[in-house]
Amino acid sequence: MVLYVIGLGLSDEKDITVKGLEAVKSCERIYLEAYTSILTVGKERLEAFYGKPVVIADREMVESEADVILKDADKVNVAFLVVGDPFGATTHTDLVHRATELSIPVIPIHNASIMNAVGCCGLQLYNYGQTVSIVFFTETWKPDSFYDKIKMNTDMELHTLCLLDIKVKEQSIENMARGRNIYEPPRYMTINTAVEQLLEVHETRAAASPESKPAYTKNSIVVGLARVGCDDQKIVAGTLEELLTVDFGGPLHSLVIAGKMHFLEAEVVKAFAVDKETFDKYAVVSQH
Repeated sequence: MVLYVIGLGLSDEKDITVKGLEAVKSCERIYLEAYTSILTVGKERLEAFYGKPVVIADREMVESEADVILKDADKVNVAFLVVGDPFGATTHTDLVHRATELSIPVIPIHNASIMNAVGCCGLQLYNYGQTVSIVFFTETWKPDSFYDKIKMNTDMELHTLCLLDIKVKEQSIENMARGRNIYEPPRYMTINTAVEQLLEVHETRAAASPESKPAYTKNSIVVGLARVGCDDQKIVAGTLEELLTVDFGGPLHSLVIAGKMHFLEAEVVKAFAVDKETFDKYAVVSQH
């Protein structure tokens, strides 16, 4: 008997692979990880498609109550469902490690994730550097370590995939302090918010080190992607400043900061441009 860690892909209940679906149907218990990413459908659609009940596994369960998920997984098949690919988040690696320590066999079943589906925008996957995460700023907390990683990428003329924050089943500081199990409504960072934060950090870093070459500027070419893998996916390219006002619709959103583009990459990305003349003006393109 095994723990299956199954990638669900990017969109809805039908994105699961045939191998993944067969594994799910063999399982006694099925958990859906529901805080690092989301599908476009609720668990009810999954249950109808699988013909089995699905338990929502929030951050607390996965990180603090893994023993509940792993219980008897050496005697019955258990499925842990992950939006995208099973190893798209370190949390899932930790669960696999715990299972291995308990001598529970683990079988991962892979699927598409934003890490490879981002190729749909035209920028070639092998020209990407480190992926970064951008989290919601607060009045007192504005982490900007992503800037240094983006600068490393752009200095090497590589593209940067920016994964945008989602907040699911989060408590306010007041409710947490008072021990009240009251949770805030889900929030999903938009490309517009990400751009605002990127520009804010750029201004702060430029003021602190005006002599340094910036990681990006308001005129850097970027690509915004929304609901990749869905029928209504949206891709728009332009400068950071241009993407401030583009309506990308509902979640999930991702952002790519382009490095130097091969001329074939540039031709594909240009098709998504807000303004093709502006794109030609600011795009950094190699002719070789």
